[in-house]
Amino acid sequence: MLTLALHLREQNHSLRDIAARLVITKGKKKGRHPSPATVLRMLREHDELATAQA
Repeated sequence: MLTLALHLREQNHSLRDIAARLVITKGKKKGRHPSPATVLRMLREHDELATAQA
C-alpha cells in the first residue's frame, strides 16, 4: 500500500485520490479504503524514516 501511495504522490495526485485508490489488506477494516488522514500519516512516517536514514 505504501509503494502505491508513494507512486501516486510522485504523479501529484491529491490525498483524497490516493486514499480512494488504496485498499486496506489486513485487520478489521480489510477491503475498505483508508482515510486521507491515514494516507498523510503513512507518507509522513515514511519521509521521516527516509530523512533519518540519510
